[in-house]
Amino acid sequence: MSILISPLVTEKVSALNEKGKYGFIVDSAANKVEIKKAVEKMYSVNVEKVNTTNVLGKSKVRFTKGGTVAGRRPNYKKAIVTLASGEVIDFYSNV
Repeated sequence: MSILISPLVTEKVSALNEKGKYGFIVDSAANKVEIKKAVEKMYSVNVEKVNTTNVLGKSKVRFTKGGTVAGRRPNYKKAIVTLASGEVIDFYSNV
């Protein structure tokens, strides 16, 4: 079971990166301790704090010839990780 699914690369999270905070989409069953250990192991950094939130998927409606089709995007869990001062994660090193 992989705890870290993908890093969040949005404008809002990129602004937080300058303050030493990084965002990740994580497994919905993972807790803060597991997320902290996974980030420290994968990126070799010291994590000070982990904040998590469960994000509700957006509802989507499509109007077709056959009628209205309603559904939802999948729910996911988001983690904002605060690193110790002076530490950096570079997501773009392999590009």
